[in-house]
Amino acid sequence: RLFPDRNKKPQSFLVRSLFTFHNKCQLMLKLTLETNPYARLLLEALKQSGCTVFNDRHFSCENCDGCVSGGFDAATSQIVLCQNNIRQQSHMNRVVTHELIHAFDHCRAHVDWFKNVKHLACSEIRAANLSGDCTLMNEIARFKFGLKGHHQTCVRDRAIRSILAVRKVSKETAEKAVDEVFDACFNDLEPFGRIPHSKADAKRAYRDFQNRDRYNANL
Repeated sequence: RLFPDRNKKPQSFLVRSLFTFHNKCQLMLKLTLETNPYARLLLEALKQSGCTVFNDRHFSCENCDGCVSGGFDAATSQIVLCQNNIRQQSHMNRVVTHELIHAFDHCRAHVDWFKNVKHLACSEIRAANLSGDCTLMNEIARFKFGLKGHHQTCVRDRAIRSILAVRKVSKETAEKAVDEVFDACFNDLEPFGRIPHSKADAKRAYRDFQNRDRYNANL
């Protein structure tokens, strides 16, 4: 229901290219994959895990319901980018990173996305924690302020919100699932090794990841 284009016959490249939203989405995606340190680290981690991502196969710019910006389709291992809702490059960067974290979790673990709400909750916690969704600037833009423990509060709230957006469960069920797995999943920082609170943090994490791979290769 949130991704109506998933059920339609694919349009030809010529037809799709005539739509400004689709063109802009493709250009922003290309820039994200080539320059954003969050995305580059995740692409490298996926490759190292045996799940190489290809732009034309694993990403799809589509029209979506107004309440979502993107999604991970586990049935096709494809990331959906909502071309009608993503208008800025910074937004594209966050959405691609968020969904690549889901793809990474799908690659490295047996995630039951549809029947086990705790599995979904865990990946949503990780995505909110590691994608930059809860950076100070993003929270200020949402008019949400806090000091001690605010990052954890943001991660919890956004994980619950994401579950409610994609699954027909009660708010109580979503909150219970998030609370039960929060500590373990919040502290699972793979493949970043740290919480990247900024692009500078993400660049350092990317360098550390590359050096870690080189170190392991020499063992």
